[in-house]
Amino acid sequence: MKNDNIRMDKARLTFLGTGTSQGVPMIGCGCEVCRSSDPRDKRLRASALVEWCGMRILVDAGPDFRQQMLRERVTHLDAILLTHNHKDHTGGLDDIRAFNYLERRASEIFCEEYVEESLRKEYSYAFAEKKYPGAPEWRVHNIDSRPFTIRCGGPTEVLSWESGKGYTYSTVNLAEEVRTAEIIPIRGMHYKLPVLGYRFGDIAYCTDMNYIPEEEFEKLKGLDHFVINCVKHGKHISHYSLEEAIEVAQKVGAKHSWLTHLSHQLPRYEELAAGLPDGILPAYDGLVIE
Repeated sequence: MKNDNIRMDKARLTFLGTGTSQGVPMIGCGCEVCRSSDPRDKRLRASALVEWCGMRILVDAGPDFRQQMLRERVTHLDAILLTHNHKDHTGGLDDIRAFNYLERRASEIFCEEYVEESLRKEYSYAFAEKKYPGAPEWRVHNIDSRPFTIRCGGPTEVLSWESGKGYTYSTVNLAEEVRTAEIIPIRGMHYKLPVLGYRFGDIAYCTDMNYIPEEEFEKLKGLDHFVINCVKHGKHISHYSLEEAIEVAQKVGAKHSWLTHLSHQLPRYEELAAGLPDGILPAYDGLVIE
């Protein structure tokens, strides 16, 4: 992915992973889905890369983050948005170090306050006053369900590497046009845990939810693409079931709806796709929508 191909006028989303917390195939499982030779049934942990307003924005960085970045040949990220604090959505953040080194910048992370608290415990070395050389460099911004703006370009703190000591910061005025992107968070519940989905122009991405408050549906009007999670047929404690996800997608009424966070308890891709209503399809790793 070359940086000069980033869309300005319309959002583009690449599904980096469309699987559950254990991925598909699941370790030790010999079911029909886990044994499938269809590449659309091979699912890394759920994550997405969004190109919007001249920026490249990552949604979640799970344990497969490194593999996903290499597969899509990503060499630049402007921001990282986290939906919540579960490990299948944050477990790859240490690998952000590569982008720190390549781009000479701290990574901009946007998340709720409770998510930052979790990161400070799990990645205490990244927040230490005296870091060991090479520890990831993050700049965390707290958000909630209100719209917020990502800004890139202009005066920026850049990193300089000194062997044996690590990074030092200095401020420079980059010869880049200042770019901004307004992001609209979508509040949802993951059992009892508050989580965020995000709207980027005509695309909305909502994963790890089993409830969206009625007032949040106002933010989902007029979409071209709606992404919603589901894990299996029948009720689940913290995710939408297939039946519930279809109901939510039809209520939103986007031109196209896509199912993500799919488990091996659902049918193989072809069978699952064939049984869905018009306008709703399973997503798969590497799929691009715009």
